[in-house]
Amino acid sequence: MRLSDLDADPIGQLQRWIDDAAKATVKEPTSMCLATADRAGCPSARIVLLRGLDHRGLRFYTSYFSRKGRELAENPQVAALFHWPALERQVRVEGVAEMLSEDESDEYFATRPRGHQLAAWASEQSEPIEGREILEERFAHFDQRFAGEPVPRPHSWGGYLLKPSRFEFWLGRVDRMHDRFEFARSGAAWLASRLQP
Repeated sequence: MRLSDLDADPIGQLQRWIDDAAKATVKEPTSMCLATADRAGCPSARIVLLRGLDHRGLRFYTSYFSRKGRELAENPQVAALFHWPALERQVRVEGVAEMLSEDESDEYFATRPRGHQLAAWASEQSEPIEGREILEERFAHFDQRFAGEPVPRPHSWGGYLLKPSRFEFWLGRVDRMHDRFEFARSGAAWLASRLQP
């Protein structure tokens, strides 16, 4: 693969590869490993789903009080990794995360399945709990509380925008002679280069 084969806009290239993964019936083609770090720089990582991609960056949603939410409040530097082994492709993204507006979080929350909405109320994400039955009781409580009406977004839950400053596109090749391409933000432009495998 040549650098000229890639979209000049790395957001567009990421969308192409996500679309390719979806066409190849990859399960959860938008899943990404999101890495955050606390104030001291101690990292943690987990799989989340990409819930939006546009010229601004990548969007994902979570509890603001979850471990990742707390770490994002302390240290907005993040990294994300998409990996599609069947296609021998991966994409690394680095940048800064910032909270989305309440309107944008409300809009997305309204599209979620009702059960997912209720779970956002029932679970104090990342906090210890004595047993699953307590979660199920909370879920039933909120199901009854919001019976017959739309479930509003809890103020403790919402979205983030990962504003990228760097992308790396990796394509597996024979003999580990992989193709690697980096896009680094320079003002409003992206500077692209090939990296050695």
